[in-house]
Amino acid sequence: MAAIDILVATTSGNTEYLADQLANQLQQAGHSTNMHYEPDYSNLIEALNPDSVWLCCVASHGAGDYADSMLDFAEELHQHKPSLNGLNYGVIAVGDSCYDTYCAAGRDCDAMLAILGAKRLITHLEIDMSQDDPDEKSSTWLETFIKSL
Repeated sequence: MAAIDILVATTSGNTEYLADQLANQLQQAGHSTNMHYEPDYSNLIEALNPDSVWLCCVASHGAGDYADSMLDFAEELHQHKPSLNGLNYGVIAVGDSCYDTYCAAGRDCDAMLAILGAKRLITHLEIDMSQDDPDEKSSTWLETFIKSL
């Protein structure tokens, strides 16, 4: 079973709640989880190993920016551009489709991890908070994510 680091970018707390639900589902499937409500770049990069798995739950804020809790991590990732070869990951992007920057931070996270050499386990999920049932949509996606581990 995998040990999964869950990185959370949230402003209002909705994405944190969603990440907690996903952690419960992963644990019920026999995996261990480590929550990062304010991801620390140095700690996460130093802890990378061939078995590392990140699940990034990323809410967009304002003009498509990363939510405050993950802003520093994202800026350092863009600045330092570390090699992420060997890292496996998945991304859940959370946004509201009434904005033209819908899920921009999550899309950026997905693209940046891939550019840096990480392996995308499955296509990222986009959740529209104005139309989707986040629990149902993410739970279904997570089943496929778990199978890809």
